Amino acid sequence: MKRPSPNSPSSSHSPKRLRIRLRLPLRLPAFTHTIRFRLTVLYSGLLFVLTALVLGGVYVAVERSGDAHPVTKEYSASKYVGDRYVGQIQVARVEEVEAAVNYETLANLRRFSYAVLGGVAVASLALGWILSGRALRPVRAISRTAAEIQATDLSQRIRLTGPKDELRDLADTVDSMLDRLDEAFRAQRQLIDDASHELRSPLAIIRANLDAVLTAEESDEEERRTAARGVDRATTRMTRLVEDLLATSRRSAPALADADVDLAAAAAEACEEFAPLATERGLVLHRRLTTGLTAIGDHDALRRAVGNLLSNAVRLAPPGTRISVAAGRSGSWLWTAVRDEGPGILDDDQARVFDRFWRARTGGGGRDRHAGLGLAIVRQIVESHGGQIRLFSRVGEGSTFVLWFPAPGDKHPNGGPPEEQPAV
Repeated sequence: MKRPSPNSPSSSHSPKRLRIRLRLPLRLPAFTHTIRFRLTVLYSGLLFVLTALVLGGVYVAVERSGDAHPVTKEYSASKYVGDRYVGQIQVARVEEVEAAVNYETLANLRRFSYAVLGGVAVASLALGWILSGRALRPVRAISRTAAEIQATDLSQRIRLTGPKDELRDLADTVDSMLDRLDEAFRAQRQLIDDASHELRSPLAIIRANLDAVLTAEESDEEERRTAARGVDRATTRMTRLVEDLLATSRRSAPALADADVDLAAAAAEACEEFAPLATERGLVLHRRLTTGLTAIGDHDALRRAVGNLLSNAVRLAPPGTRISVAAGRSGSWLWTAVRDEGPGILDDDQARVFDRFWRARTGGGGRDRHAGLGLAIVRQIVESHGGQIRLFSRVGEGSTFVLWFPAPGDKHPNGGPPEEQPAV
């Protein structure tokens, strides 16, 4: 019986089978995506190609050194045993025999070459895998250390040993970066802790006055005025602390643009700001500002640096004394200085006077009640301008703070400003 063809009418109503082919992405093992695998393939591929070129060259040299082909012509010769004829045997010429020997030699050489290439391919993969693993061992150490580092613990270090190569330099660079990050986070945590501690006291004063006096109906007018003055002092202290913190963060921001700044003009503005307070406290504010001192920086930041020094001088200098503000030039460095006749700073405290929230010891053995951010901000402003700050102080004779700034366009071969104190 004849089967109906697919195009016949009888098969037109039969269901059609649709074959859908889905192309799934080829999923390779995870190790094929590693640098170690790529280096292994690279090493083994180069070794395989080099071996193939050497063997190919040897084969071509041997082939061209003589004629090589199978025996193509055979001859018959009569064979005798004694005088008796025993039949015909096949013989060949000497040239044909030599060519046949060469042909077999080349065939053996081909088989040997294939075997060597196969062995080299396997051995090169194994050696490439081992050697690449040893070469990438420092990278694994770096990855392992990075995986163990947490935001709250930056104490992990790679501390890679071995030859001083590129990977050792990379590990040392990462360790140095971790040291800087650890120091920055430690300073940030310390700043937060100190700021929280400093804000706690004025907040407690405000809360105590509100609870005890200002919200109590039985308190008289004098008690309310006393409490209001205490709240005002506490809020002033908080405001000054917040402004100092804000100034620190603003100066650290990369968006702050620098321009030409008249150093004497910035110091003069700071003097004008604190002149009424100095007069109120019976202090003489003396200025000796040389004009034409142009530095590269931020005008407001430099004015604030001099203002912070004046704030400490006005606060600590005894009435009837003089506060001197001067600016000048020494070689390739510009300077501005503030000198007071206050109590001075102990030698042991001079190294720490620019630390955040550190308070100097007063003559009575106690601690200065100031927040302790002013001088830290001054140092930050000066160093961000590429300068340095120097302190000259003797107990009972006063203190002199000198801010050194590099003059624009001048070279600084010694790497730092003069060590001596300028005349203020």
